[in-house]
Amino acid sequence: MTMPAAAIRPVLLTAEEAAKMLRIGRSTLYQLLAEKELTSIKIGRSRRIRPADIEAYIERQAASAA
Repeated sequence: MTMPAAAIRPVLLTAEEAAKMLRIGRSTLYQLLAEKELTSIKIGRSRRIRPADIEAYIERQAASAA
């Protein structure tokens, strides 16, 4: 049995996908990566971000705002 394509959650996101998910610009995302606010992995010349790292970043931001 195969899952519908919409039900498959990507393991890694591109910078563009991660920026879209956070509703920020790509340059802002790269700034977060440079400041180590958001972690990524490097595959060749590309950066990839785990959805779990985005969720952790959001939780840290929510906790510091409270």
